[in-house]
Amino acid sequence: MADLGMQPPSNAFLVSLADASQEKRYPLRAKVCDSCKLVQLDYDVDPQELFGNYVYFSSYSDEWLEHAKAYCDMARRRFSLGSDSRVVELASNDGYLLKNFLHMGIPVLGIDPSETVAVAARTIGVPTLVEFFGAAVAKELVAKGQSADLIIGNNVMAHVPLLNDFIAGIALLLKPEGTVTIEFPHLLTLIEHVEFDTIYHEHYSYISLFALEQVFARHGLRLYDVEELPTHGGSLRIYASLSSRRNVEESEALRSVRRKEEIAGLPHLPTYLRFAERVEECRRSLLAFFAAAKRDGKTVGAYGAAAKGNTLLNFCGAHREDVSMVADRNPHKQGKLLPGTHIPVVSPEELMRSRPDYVLILPWNLEEEIRRQLHGISAWGGRFVTPVPFVMMDSFVMMDS
Repeated sequence: MADLGMQPPSNAFLVSLADASQEKRYPLRAKVCDSCKLVQLDYDVDPQELFGNYVYFSSYSDEWLEHAKAYCDMARRRFSLGSDSRVVELASNDGYLLKNFLHMGIPVLGIDPSETVAVAARTIGVPTLVEFFGAAVAKELVAKGQSADLIIGNNVMAHVPLLNDFIAGIALLLKPEGTVTIEFPHLLTLIEHVEFDTIYHEHYSYISLFALEQVFARHGLRLYDVEELPTHGGSLRIYASLSSRRNVEESEALRSVRRKEEIAGLPHLPTYLRFAERVEECRRSLLAFFAAAKRDGKTVGAYGAAAKGNTLLNFCGAHREDVSMVADRNPHKQGKLLPGTHIPVVSPEELMRSRPDYVLILPWNLEEEIRRQLHGISAWGGRFVTPVPFVMMDSFVMMDS
């Protein structure tokens, strides 16, 4: 479906150029199963290398924090959660979501493989187990009487190398009348909007409703509702229960998304095989932008040292002569170098002081938030640029020249 070449892991930031000689690169290829249509990478990097010292902290996005709080308010009402309930979040990161339930007096448990983010979660009072979740962990929790009324997994499904083991664990941990909600970037949107930069080693799988229903059924789970969300360029939030639960009915929303995927061709192989050429068109567009900026003597800075940006920049072969610096609010990334391209990561304040002619927004899913944060670039005539599915410069579109 997409071959993005040899790339370093997207969150493997370098401390200095001296580390560049030790930098590892791995094949980054997305392939599709011709049976169930699950899209996965064909080369798996060791999960401990990817997530053991994770530098992504959810709390650095205001929009994501608002999204999490709105979800918690909804879940408390919809599932009648209270002090005798238990909420478990898989890939709970720095406790950004579960803290909302704590404030409501609802017992919680976070599970995350990274000690780095677990420390931050515990600091704000969110109990966090440092483990890669699967059937074995679920059995241990059930034996301790910690079955869950609600299991949450936001943007974790793609990060799971052993998908069957992960979903088997959910089925074991869930109470008979419990619900699991999972949010994930929708493969339909990825294909329609050419969001190939969301393909990176930390994302083992790229998921459609069509594929997910098959794997859930294999483990005694069934979907009964779904919401379409704008997050991450277009996501689904699915609601599922044990197949044995009888007091929930399949929603019209679920049937509607099934129809959309059928119309878009997701159950059929040719849909996936046409994707590669559209990826090449995006690369040509960005390279043409870099060449035009150099020709005109313009400077380019970027915002957001995000994984998707690293995939994009490495696929395009970008370097410091193309992008002088990348700003990010996360202090754990500042002062380091992007993997592969070795572009320095700076604070937003330093980016503003450098007064670039263009600011390339790498996490385009947070475009509006970033435009608000950096609105001051208009003072010197600076312009925002988004790269996917092709270069857009405010109201100006730059196609391949």
